Parts: sequence; C-alpha cells; structure tokens
Amino acid sequence: QVQLVESGGGLVQPGGSLRLSCAASGIIFSISAMGWFRQAPGKQREWVAGITRGGFTSYANSVKGRFTISRDNAKNTVYLQMNSLKAEDTDVYYCNVVPSSEDGYWGQGTQVTVSS
Repeated sequence: QVQLVESGGGLVQPGGSLRLSCAASGIIFSISAMGWFRQAPGKQREWVAGITRGGFTSYANSVKGRFTISRDNAKNTVYLQMNSLKAEDTDVYYCNVVPSSEDGYWGQGTQVTVSS
C-alpha cells in the first residue's frame, strides 16, 4: 500500500532554511505528480507546491520565490527546499500524490517551527 514518510522538519529562526524530504513507496513514483501541503492546528490543510512527473513546478503565492520543490525518481523522493522562512510558515508539512483526497491516505507529516 501507499506509504509516505516526511522528514527534515525542525526549529529554525526567521530567515533560516530547511530542506524537507518525502520518501514514497507503494506508488509508481516516476509517473506521479507530487505535492507538498501544510496544516496548522484547527485549520484546513493547504497546498504549498507541486511538481509534475516531467518536473514542471508550481507554488502557492505565499511561498513563491522562497520555496523550491524537486524530485529524485531514482530514490522515489520529493524534496522541499525552504529559504527565507517566516513565522507564518510554521505548520506540519505533508507530501502526497496530486491530486489527493483529504479523506485519503496521509503520512505523519513533519513539524516546521519558525521562531526566534
């Protein structure tokens, strides 16, 4: 079955950087569009960035120019490089195939906290 394991989160100061990783199994990763999402407690999960199987990328306006999504099909892994982090980027970050259902499978996520 599908398994998505996110990692790389942590505590970082405003202006700092983090690189998130998501290892996927149980899917044909190389032909799957992938995305990063984030969710704060009590709020709806929101889409952050996406990458097609061909490598075309797209971003939410709130992270454009600061975040970069990439993928390594040989490792079945998708990455999110986050630079110039702000306090409002504090959330639990998830990856998933795109499109995905809120009622479907989601991994455990990785916590990102931006604070001085």
